Amino acid sequence: MAITLTESAINEVRRVLASQQHPDWGLRIGVKGGGCSGLSYTMGIEEKPGPSDKVFEFGDVRVFCDPKSYLFLNGLTVDFSNELLNGGFRFVNPNATKSCGCGTSFSA
Repeated sequence: MAITLTESAINEVRRVLASQQHPDWGLRIGVKGGGCSGLSYTMGIEEKPGPSDKVFEFGDVRVFCDPKSYLFLNGLTVDFSNELLNGGFRFVNPNATKSCGCGTSFSA
């Protein structure tokens, strides 16, 4: 298994990286303790992966994930929607046993 980005998520990551003037950087996805269900997703941009990171490539878009987060994110699909009310990144995580209503925290 792996971490997967849909085409719309790839396009949004590409747009964000270009708007930050770092088109050759990558997206870091991880988890941290907190949120209404126990764990929260984290996202940010970084120049390069860490030495033990898992790296996933989608053409010119790279995704970095640290090994500890990957235990919870293996199989994750990230989508993006630009809907007016419920737009943004969406996470479909087969490891989540419970998710909150906002979709940004989960328990495993």
